[in-house]
Amino acid sequence: MGILPRFDPAKQKDPKPGGAARQVPVEVVAQQAVRRLKLPTPVIHTSPAEDFVQVVHVPTWMWVEHSTWGPVSASAAVEGVEVTATARPRQAVWSMGEGGQVVCRGPGTPYSDVYSPKDSSPDCGYTYQRASLSVPGRAYTVSVQVTWDVEWHGGGQAGVVPGLAMTAERQLVVDEVQTVVTR
Repeated sequence: MGILPRFDPAKQKDPKPGGAARQVPVEVVAQQAVRRLKLPTPVIHTSPAEDFVQVVHVPTWMWVEHSTWGPVSASAAVEGVEVTATARPRQAVWSMGEGGQVVCRGPGTPYSDVYSPKDSSPDCGYTYQRASLSVPGRAYTVSVQVTWDVEWHGGGQAGVVPGLAMTAERQLVVDEVQTVVTR
């Protein structure tokens, strides 16, 4: 498999002898198939829930909606040349707003009652070290970028298009909890 080259019409050879037009290059059809892919925008989830306050020194679990994590395909056909492109998510890179970054190889695990509230996520989590209350807006901007790799095949050829990306962001409030010890 090779990386999808750009089609340059100036480099095309003259039509075939006898006046028959040359078939459309497979790479051109592959580009059309890749452009037709409808990659989903990731949907951010956290535990504690994203609409609630996260707590300093308490693990935050992160995951993207699992329905947005899976193969997506599209096809294109021109003058008898058909190409199918299939995109697969490779990783999710989370920027946590206070300078931290987390790379997750999958969508992440949703928190459930089978885990202890003290447990860190088994595959995609972060623990805040500072409250967000002193930053503008009193919340951190958290973003996730899901990177997709595309494989295409058709017309007797195949190739890859690495690194397509979809991004989402939201605000997360992070606070510190103070305890008072009495007797």
